[in-house]
This record gives sequence, C-alpha cells and structure tokens, in this order.
Amino acid sequence: MGSVLNLMAFVVFATSLFMRSVDPVIPQIAEGLNVAPATAALLSTGFTLPYALAQPVLGALADMFSKTRLIAICMLILGLATLACAFATNFETLMALRVVAGITAGGVFPITMAVAGDRVPVAQRQVVIAKLLFAAMSGNLLGASGAGVIGDLIGWRGVFFATGIICLIALAVAMFGFLRMNESAGRFDLSSLVPNYRAIFRNPMAKFCFGAVFAEGVFLFGVFPYVAGMLHSDGEMRASIAGTVIAGFAIGGAIYTFMVSWLLANFAEKRLMAAGGTTMAFCLIVIALWAPWPIEFVNFMLLGFGFYLLHGCIQVYVTELAPAARASATAGHSAFFFLGQAAGPVVYGLGLSSSIGLVPVLLTGAVVLAATGWLCALRMRRTVAS
Repeated sequence: MGSVLNLMAFVVFATSLFMRSVDPVIPQIAEGLNVAPATAALLSTGFTLPYALAQPVLGALADMFSKTRLIAICMLILGLATLACAFATNFETLMALRVVAGITAGGVFPITMAVAGDRVPVAQRQVVIAKLLFAAMSGNLLGASGAGVIGDLIGWRGVFFATGIICLIALAVAMFGFLRMNESAGRFDLSSLVPNYRAIFRNPMAKFCFGAVFAEGVFLFGVFPYVAGMLHSDGEMRASIAGTVIAGFAIGGAIYTFMVSWLLANFAEKRLMAAGGTTMAFCLIVIALWAPWPIEFVNFMLLGFGFYLLHGCIQVYVTELAPAARASATAGHSAFFFLGQAAGPVVYGLGLSSSIGLVPVLLTGAVVLAATGWLCALRMRRTVAS
C-alpha cells in the first residue's frame, strides 16, 4: 500500500510542475512573441480548458482500462508537448501545444486520486489525499519558484524545456513501479459510460462538490496569471519575485498537509469548510489592496492554507459519490475545477481591460468564496459509505 501511494505521490509531484510554471514568465512570453500580456495570460486557459473538457473521457477510459497505463501514456505526451513548447516560433503554435499538454495532464492527478480511493478506506482517505496534495503543492512550489529563476537566467523557453525533460525522466522512473503494481485492466464497455455518470450526478452531494470547485477555479485561480503583471505595475520586474509570491500558495498548501491529521482530530469538518471559504475571501481582499510583494507572499501562503481547508474536504466527498465509478467521479471533479480555472483569467481579464477594474472582480470573488465555504459546511453530508 505504502509503495503504491509513494509512487502516485512521485507522479503527482513531477506533473504538478506544469500547473503554475508559466505564470511568472507571462510578461516575457508576451514580449518574446509580440502579443499583449492579456493575450499571453490566456495560455493558462489554453491549458486548463482542455484539461477540464477531456475529463469525462479520460475518467471513463480509466474506469474501463488500466489506470496506470493511462497515466503513463498521458505523461509521455505531456512531456513531449511541453518540450516542444520551448521551440515554438509564434503564439499560435505555443497555444496549440499548451492545449495538447492540458488534455494529457488531465489524465494524471485525477486518476492518481482514483487509485488512492480504490485502495484506502474512507476513514483514512482524507489523510492519504492530503499526502497527494502535498506532492502536488511541492510540485507547484518548485514549478513557480523555479520558473521565475529560470526565466530570469535564460528566458521563458528554458522553463518549458526544463519541465518537459523532468516529466519524461519521471515517466521512465515511474514505469518500474507501474509494472510491479500488476493492476488488472477492465474491459472496453461503452454501455457503462452513461450509467456511471448518472450514478454520480444522482448523488445529492454532486452539485456541491462540483459547484464549489468551479467557484474556486474562477475566483481564486483566475487571478494567478495576472500576479506578475500586478507586480510589474508596482515596479517589480523580476520574474523570480512573481514566482516567489505564487509559490507562497503552495507553501500554504504544504502547511495544511502537515496539519491535516491534527485539524481533523480537533475540528469538525463543517468548521474546516467554513473557515476555508472565509480565509480565501479575506486573502482576495488583501490582493485587492495591491500590497508590497513580501506582504502578498505571506497572503498567498494563507490563501493556499485556506483553499485546502475547503478543497481537501470536498475531495473526500468526491471519492464517495459513486464508488463503482470512482475514476469518473474524480475526473468530473477535475473537469469542473479546471473549467473554472479556464474561465477565471477571462473573467479577471475583462475586469482589467474595462472600466470595471480588477478590484470589483476580486471583491466579488471574496463574497462568492465565503458563501461557497459556508454553503458546503451547512449542506454537505455523507451519503455513501465506501
């Protein structure tokens, strides 16, 4: 059991390097490919929207076939597509490659959650998921901070080259573990596709699980591609500083994973969800104040901690929506989450490019996230034992 979870954590870490690595170098990409910064920021949507839209298909394939085989195929394509991004000569090519990377990245982390759900009873699942989240946050941390440093040293192309190579090396290492797992493959049966998703959405908790993560994606993660631009407007031009601020979010998530056992032992789940929504709302208000970067670094740490107070609880509910179609359920969760992340930069971009401004969008997001946390705390209840 431990070796399987360690292997899944390793895979999650390696592929999580991609999630926030582009954000610190958005201004460099805009300058290098002669596009507006707001246009370059859409590379985030170009990654997250295909990630989301591919989830129903990838989740169904994982339930039908071997989960580890699907993870390996997706890692191979993800690594090659990201490596090719380093050699893109125009924005259109770069965007197309990011779309391919987004689709295949969607076949990794959600499926590792399903692997964990298959092997761990529900009473222990939140701690195990927290370990996977720690791996993801560590990857996000290194991806964001490392991308900023690499961007300052050799430019944005070096960021894509480094992350692509790391993914391919990680795949080569992980294959030894995948082969030892001897996972039994299912059979291709399209007749199970509709019943599986019907079972998921019949569960009354589904609307809270999926609606909450969509709101998180829009109003929390939507602001990330604009962090470097906000710092630029305050005179801080170093990509490494933008990466450091964004990495604060991952540090906050890592703190959560170290504290999760203590939190679960001392606080009711509904209190954690309400506190998570309230904390995220407070942090968005601080971002709206455009504080100096050291303050924003601490604020992003708190933002990451608050996010996982709510998100970690939701993920456990997701693994219980339909135990017979767990990969499809976790894929559905990721679909709504990344649809939100795809819409987020567009929402914030509209505010930034219009008379509305960024601050009203941030304040609206604060209200929505606070309401989301409290609504989940008041309405979510266990309905399936697994």
